[in-house]
Order: sequence, then C-alpha cells, then structure tokens
Amino acid sequence: MQLTNHTLTAIEGIQVGHATDVTAKTGCTVILAPEGATAGVDVRGAAPGTRETEAIRPGRLIQKAHAILLTGGSAFGLDAASGVVQYLEENGIGLPVGPVRVPIVPAAVIFDLHVGDAKVRPGKEMGYQACQNASTEPVAMGTIGAGTGATVGNLDIGAPGVIPSPGGLGSACKSLKSGLIVAAITVVNALGNVVNPTTGEIVAGRKINDTYIDITESLLDADIVPGTNTTIGVIATNATLTVAEATRVAEMAHDGLARAIRPSHTMFDGDTLFTLATGKHNSSNVNTIGILAAEVVSESIVNAVSAAYGT
Repeated sequence: MQLTNHTLTAIEGIQVGHATDVTAKTGCTVILAPEGATAGVDVRGAAPGTRETEAIRPGRLIQKAHAILLTGGSAFGLDAASGVVQYLEENGIGLPVGPVRVPIVPAAVIFDLHVGDAKVRPGKEMGYQACQNASTEPVAMGTIGAGTGATVGNLDIGAPGVIPSPGGLGSACKSLKSGLIVAAITVVNALGNVVNPTTGEIVAGRKINDTYIDITESLLDADIVPGTNTTIGVIATNATLTVAEATRVAEMAHDGLARAIRPSHTMFDGDTLFTLATGKHNSSNVNTIGILAAEVVSESIVNAVSAAYGT
C-alpha cells in the first residue's frame, strides 16, 4: 500500500493538533479519535505523569478513548486535558452516559519547566486550542506542541560545559500491501541519548565540549533531578484490536523506544506509550502490528530530534 502521508494522520479517523508557546517553551499535542478508538497503554518509566491510564486497562469498563493528550508542563500540564474534554463535549463526542456524553481523554506529560518560563504551563485553554488546530494533514514535527520544550541528555543539568540536545516531537508510519497501517507519534524528552538504531550513531544527547558522551557510563557519578525526563507517545493503527491486544501492542512498541534511546525506562524517566486502534481494517495480527509499532516508534524518535531546533 503506497502512502503519501508518512505520519500518524495516515490512519483514517485520526487527527492531530498542536498548541505551542514559543516564548515560554512549552506546549501540548492532541491526538483526536472522534469516532472512538480501542485504547491501550503501557507505562515503563518509573517517574510518569499521567491521567486516566487506569480507565483503559484490560478488564475495565472503558473500551475506547476519544483523544490522547501529550503535553509539557509536568503535572501542571495535565490541566490541558480539561480543554480537550470541553471541546469533545461541545462537539457531541464521548461515552454515552444517560443524558450526557463523557469524553475519555487519557494523557501523559513531560517535564519541560527547566528550559523556559517555569510559571507558564499548558492549561485548559491550550488543550482546547490544540483541538481547534487538529487536522488530518501530515503531522508537523520538531520543536512544536508537546515537543517545544523537550531536551535530550538531561544529565548534570546546569553543570559547566554540559549541554543537552533539543528534543522534539516526531512521527513515522509503515504500511503493508494488505492495507494495514501502523504509525507513531512521540515526544522525546529523554535522560538517555538518542541513537540511530541502524547505524548506532548518537544523533542527540548529552554533550561536553561539543562531543556526545555515553550517558550509561556517566550514570554512576551523575547528579540527576528526579522526574525531569520522559518520552511519551501514541501508536495508532487501522487494525481491529481488543483492549488487551492494544495494550500488548503498546508493550511491544517500547522495544522501539529502547532501541533509539539509551538508556531508557530508568528511575528518572516517565516513559509511557498509548495505542489507538480504529478498527477500519480487519487485521488483528498482534505480532505483526507490535513489530511494526516498535519500528515506527524508533523512527519517530529519530525524526523528532532531527527536526528540532535549539531550545
């Protein structure tokens, strides 16, 4: 299957919108699924900031989400989800509960308070704005939306000569002749270095005197601020999945995160990946979907830092 759009919005029924504060160096990104999409989540990092992840676990009542919010602002930024909920309610989108519809909007945050104005964080108005900006156009990447204040190689922040690389937001997509499509969008704000999985080359991370340093070797002596790192993202597919299967895809997709970010899933990262399955294709081969998910996650991470500019 030939695609002209190689980002998350190649999935029919998925829209992406950004809201960006260039001055304060923060923002948020919303992934809308107005018709609802089967949702799953896997949290691997030990310092996550999330909302409504328990609602979409296997065995829960909720089967579908109507949007996923990725946002800056640390725990404060979760307020932006209220704007997404408001937008969806105004448009009649949500889980029918008696006379109302309740939008299901899981969310995850990155810590970007150390790069811009720490007193300015995404809130309800910015979440609403991201929804207004949502479209099916190819996803804009780099220093935008939730990736605006993202950095990579956040070790020894503030130490003389230590400079983290810009992080950012990236997307990637793969398709098969059968019509199956799997895509990812990630916000890269990692403790570890970003590595091109194909070449093993460090493409973003911790620099000392303009030279990338192996962070794994530096961890023993590093002064790390807890909770200041996280890579978050969404895998979307047109496949037909159950909640348990969508969760398994999110789990498998973390392999792609680990290939591209070294180290990953540390005590100082909040690495979280969601899955959205629209059910517009009859494939339910979890192995194939999970393998492709890992590939697009790693590719989207490299795309994010490649498109980013200095914070």
